[in-house]
Amino acid sequence: MNQRPAPTTFQPAAQGAEELRGLTPAGLQMRATLSARRWLVLALNLVTFAGLLYGLSHVLRAGGWTMADIVIFVAFLFGAPWTVLGFWNAVIGLWLLHATDDGLDQVAPFAAAGEAAAPIAIRTAVLMTLRNEDPERAFRRLRVVKDSLDATGEGVWFDYFVLSDTNDPVVAASEELLAAEWAREIGGPARVTYRRRIDNAGFKAGNVRDFCERWGDRYELMLPLDADSVMSGPAIVKLARMMQAYPKLGILQSLVVGMPSQSAFARIFQFGMRQGMRPYTMGSAWWIGECGPFWGHNAMVRIAPFRDECHLPVLPGGPPLGGAVMSHDQVEATLMRRAGYEVRVLPQEMGSWEENPPTMLEFAKRDLRWCLGNLQYLKLLDLPGLKPMSRFQLIWAILMFLGLPAWTLMIALLPLKVIEDRGLADYPAGLAAFLYVLFFAMYLSPKLAGFADIMLTRGGTARYGGTVRFIASALIEIVFAFLQGAVSTFRTTLFMIGLAFGRAKIGWNGQSRDAHALSFATAFAGLWPHLLFGIYIFATLLVLSPAVLIWSLPLTAGYVLAIPFAMLTAWPALGGWLARRGLCGIPEDFEPPAELVAITTEPRA
Repeated sequence: MNQRPAPTTFQPAAQGAEELRGLTPAGLQMRATLSARRWLVLALNLVTFAGLLYGLSHVLRAGGWTMADIVIFVAFLFGAPWTVLGFWNAVIGLWLLHATDDGLDQVAPFAAAGEAAAPIAIRTAVLMTLRNEDPERAFRRLRVVKDSLDATGEGVWFDYFVLSDTNDPVVAASEELLAAEWAREIGGPARVTYRRRIDNAGFKAGNVRDFCERWGDRYELMLPLDADSVMSGPAIVKLARMMQAYPKLGILQSLVVGMPSQSAFARIFQFGMRQGMRPYTMGSAWWIGECGPFWGHNAMVRIAPFRDECHLPVLPGGPPLGGAVMSHDQVEATLMRRAGYEVRVLPQEMGSWEENPPTMLEFAKRDLRWCLGNLQYLKLLDLPGLKPMSRFQLIWAILMFLGLPAWTLMIALLPLKVIEDRGLADYPAGLAAFLYVLFFAMYLSPKLAGFADIMLTRGGTARYGGTVRFIASALIEIVFAFLQGAVSTFRTTLFMIGLAFGRAKIGWNGQSRDAHALSFATAFAGLWPHLLFGIYIFATLLVLSPAVLIWSLPLTAGYVLAIPFAMLTAWPALGGWLARRGLCGIPEDFEPPAELVAITTEPRA
């Protein structure tokens, strides 16, 4: 079969009529409006960042600048920008949600098309990508998606593809059997297609690329799903209507939220993510506009431009940064925008779910894969023809992980800084404490904005089991966030040190998704470096300045507690206890949608 060759050079597309009129490609917004928003956000961030730097420099220069002061200052330059932007995204998002009547219209002017009664008239391929996953679990989810779509009356416009990269022969045999049984049950040509690749080139991105080359001509849109994804039929139909109404929408990303879980770790983690995600995404979408994010699943993608213009390059050099791009989705978003199509996110909870890792160690494994993928963007910054916002997004994705070792370095230098400043009569302790508390508030601002959003929404806390449960859950999650943040930051730091020496290796394989306990041996093997680092910080500060040790606990307690924290949050009994009391529950725990009820029922005979 002939395949389209990847283009060797980029030829900019001719300007469309909408762009010539000063509009974005889909005609949704004035480009001048988005430009003004971006300049405003840039100014707010620069002024805030400059103020923090000025305050920090005043604290550090007490007693004269030392090498430790300079290193801390430079590390702050890398570590703080994400927090500052997160703060302003949260503030803007909360304002859009509760201080204006047209917040969603400002952010997603395409959303109204999803509510129209227009029938679907374009075909969509629903894809599920697998690699050594539990086949029964994955197929059950895809069945639920199909059943929910059929219930809308628009199911005839959707076909289903299971795209396997499984290399375990036992798992592969089970996949083939389940696919054949389902195809016989559905009947009709091309409703269910199962294909397993022997050559897993390009990982998941290569798998989807292969689909586009083989079957892409049959469909206008594709809806990629991960093995842990579920979407409701009404949500999918709404997205399809929006894509149908605006042919220059290239990618439309839904807001993906977690599913109910019996794992304490996943339960607490997704409770926090649920709160912070909506204001943060609303705020960021307000100014990012048509250069939005793509998370690789639970999103509508227009196949023709994706196939023709979104080829991922094979990065030069050897591992770890060379070879196939691991975090492909954001690169594909920038290439889609380069091709003259809009990439948008719909910041609404609308029946789009995923499962979160059940333990700290599983979470770290996924996080490190993202870390490697984002650092690979260093080799993609010179891609020709990218929009300035798209290039910014790649840089920002890199800084997200470069900032983590910067924080570890600042904490590692804390005992030395205490020694240098000991005995200074004019040390600005009040300013230092103010900056510390202020920065913590900014760090927590997406969560706090999310909590405020729920409290300000009529009936908001009732969806979470009531106000008392919601407040208790919020307090639990804030403590969890500090402990989990310390573990993740230090583990990423170690991984990046390994990358510098070419020793880190990450692959793509099936993930553990069910709640399970962690033994002490397993937790210790994965987290003993955290304990050693924590002992160093605690022992030195206990001797040098117990007061500083107490102040540092939100940042440092996670190191010494890493092993028991991982074990406790993985303990199924704790997850069950939280579930029985309705703590850290999400709305789907209290009123489960039909789709999520269906995936927990026994599979069909």
